Amino acid sequence: MNKNLISIKDLSKAQIQDIFALTEELKGNKNKFSKVLAGKTLALIFQKPSNRTRVSFEVGMYQLGGNSIYLAPHEINLGVRESIEDVAKTLSRYVDGIVLRTFEHKNVVEMAKYAAVPVINGLSDFSHPCQALADVYTIKEKLKDLGNVTFAYVGDGNNVCNSLLYACAKTGINMNVAFPKGYEPDKEVLSGAKKIAEAQNKKINLFHDSAKAVQGADVIYTDVWASMGQEKEAKIRKKIFQAFQINSKLVKLAKKGVLIMHCLPAHRGQEITGEVMESANSVIFDQAENRMHVQKAILIKLLGEDK
Repeated sequence: MNKNLISIKDLSKAQIQDIFALTEELKGNKNKFSKVLAGKTLALIFQKPSNRTRVSFEVGMYQLGGNSIYLAPHEINLGVRESIEDVAKTLSRYVDGIVLRTFEHKNVVEMAKYAAVPVINGLSDFSHPCQALADVYTIKEKLKDLGNVTFAYVGDGNNVCNSLLYACAKTGINMNVAFPKGYEPDKEVLSGAKKIAEAQNKKINLFHDSAKAVQGADVIYTDVWASMGQEKEAKIRKKIFQAFQINSKLVKLAKKGVLIMHCLPAHRGQEITGEVMESANSVIFDQAENRMHVQKAILIKLLGEDK
């Protein structure tokens, strides 16, 4: 595997499959890997609030026999109190890996450039690779064969959507993306993902109509309408995205037994109803759990002795 995990764009299909195979092994026999990262320390540099990312990495590292250090925004004040270059070079003398959860994607790229240890993108405004890998792993776990899966993403073309485009394309999943005009995914990501998909005879389709996007879908996925850092836009986005809510009426248009997914945190009653979240179709909290298992596999691949 590569030295860092910055974007799913950088992973091959074989590397993703290796991560999934190790994840399955980890879920099946936790004790087997309880000392694999003994003596290793992971630094968690977070400029954004977190529930799943922080807890899943901390608990995951502990379960692998290692240690983690959480560095809150005010402790480093990255790029203000101290440059990213200096932080990267300093931490590389202390720890065995760095997870950075930040705003601007260039911060992750710069951290990886100067760090002598592996850097994992724990989220940036551009991408969320750990989330997307856990999502596709969850789909594989539930549906087994990814070859005939149609995945419908409904909502904002944000960082999660960008990562899912690459993840679906590389694993051979057809993807429909529904969004209001002006809220499309990154153009470069879309172009790159389409080329990867077409090489495998798969399709990425764009819609401004959520009903059309979910027809025949095996999976429906959504995210918040206003991500962290977009709070000032929340009121206007709430009006614009009304037609893109995941509710019972929309779910009925998809395949029977369609999987419902959300990366969380969710705003119940906005992008998704509480009824759908709690329905038998929902695998939302399985997704959340799988964040830890997939990230444990990533940690072993990046920090383990046998890379």
